[in-house]
Amino acid sequence: MEATRTFSDKLLLVVKGIAMGAANKVPGVSGGVVAFVVGFYEEFIYSLQKFNYKAVLLLINGRFKSFFQYINSKFISLLILGMIISYFSVSKLLDYLIVKFELYVWATFFGMILGSIYYMSRDFKFRASSQILFVIIGAGFGIVISFLEPATQNDNLWFVFFCGIISVSGMTLPGLSGSFLLILMGNYVLLLVDAVNALYDTISDILVWDLSFTEDDSRIRLIKILGVFTAGSVFGLVSLSHILGYVLKKFKTNTFATIIGFITGSLGVVWPWKEKVYDIDATGQFVLDSNAKPIIKNYSRYLPELSDYTTWMAALFVVIGILIVLYLVWLDNKNKKIEHG
Repeated sequence: MEATRTFSDKLLLVVKGIAMGAANKVPGVSGGVVAFVVGFYEEFIYSLQKFNYKAVLLLINGRFKSFFQYINSKFISLLILGMIISYFSVSKLLDYLIVKFELYVWATFFGMILGSIYYMSRDFKFRASSQILFVIIGAGFGIVISFLEPATQNDNLWFVFFCGIISVSGMTLPGLSGSFLLILMGNYVLLLVDAVNALYDTISDILVWDLSFTEDDSRIRLIKILGVFTAGSVFGLVSLSHILGYVLKKFKTNTFATIIGFITGSLGVVWPWKEKVYDIDATGQFVLDSNAKPIIKNYSRYLPELSDYTTWMAALFVVIGILIVLYLVWLDNKNKKIEHG
């Protein structure tokens, strides 16, 4: 699977990683959809499968060149580079845009998912009733996920490890948002806000040789939680890829049918017209995160007012989202045609 890649191939793969990383950051949006639509989902899953017993033996025996070729390292490393760039740039921009233009951001993502469903369904041939059944099952599961009530926060390390496994599902299962699942499990703020902020603060302190954080029990606890969460994420990424690789090999058509159904059913998660439902404590006060911001517990969805100009602006951004996906597909197809002469 390790193939010769031109500079443009490598650059495009980094861009795909940026898009995947940005999608993973937003609750309700799945990075796996990006992988699926722009055509590297199967290579992504099969590359992750290469992290197995044979890879460990190659590494232990010092056969590093063979190890890197075996795990398709160029592909994986370029994707990871894109995700890292995304985390420190695009995802930060998304955070700002969601605060300032929340309706239009959700509308764009809604359009992107609509475009993804159109693209995936366009060439899918329903040749058996079982495929329609799997679409319905996938859609039903997506709808159920969309309307579940979030749990309360839990910092037990075993549960945090399990959250890590669940969080990477958005990368391996198109349509399933790892960030949204963390909200449902009650640990989104703990793991993706508080623990990450603690890491940033710790790195900043180390750079100026300030080691006073070692006496801060709360900071040390958050760093430990982040470490366990990361370990769970790595374990989940590798283990889920093996399961999905087997399923794709044995039941590819039905798997794709389920994915199409699930993405369609989960559209409710990114429905643009919704109001925040904040977490309230026993005294009726807002529950705050580490940045003293109210914690969002869920969303209350409503139908838009056609007389409101923001509705039509949001509709425009839905169209823009659809066009973004179709452009990415066109760009990927064009690149493949150039590769094959």
